[in-house]
Amino acid sequence: MKSKVIIALILILILIQFLPIERTNPPINPALDLMQTAVLSASEVSLLRAACMDCHSHETEYPAYTRFQPVGWFLRSHIRGGRQKVNFSEWGNYTTEKKNHKLEECIEVIEEKRMPMKSYTWLHPKAKLSAKQKTELISLFDRLKT
Repeated sequence: MKSKVIIALILILILIQFLPIERTNPPINPALDLMQTAVLSASEVSLLRAACMDCHSHETEYPAYTRFQPVGWFLRSHIRGGRQKVNFSEWGNYTTEKKNHKLEECIEVIEEKRMPMKSYTWLHPKAKLSAKQKTELISLFDRLKT
């Protein structure tokens, strides 16, 4: 009985490989994109790209391991959730009030150490933020409020 369960699990793992995730990003409209419309220093752009943009924009870089399921499904779910929370590629579609609210939320999750997610930083060490980088990111988000 145990061997049948193991064989069934292996077959399921093989079969789900034929159900890959969509790994293409929606097109970016530069007129809406925060990275194009805000005045940002090179270090701010670099910091945003390292810590935020993979999940919170249409600039996601899908690593090779997303080709394997269910890992790809798990990551895709996180990306969708991240883009729903805040999407810097759609920044221009937000009202001023919504932008300010999103920026406040960004500050809050950084201060509470909920972002970047630990599960993300395990495989993306460049996204780990030092105390100084967290302060810089919080200052940037605070400065962007209008």
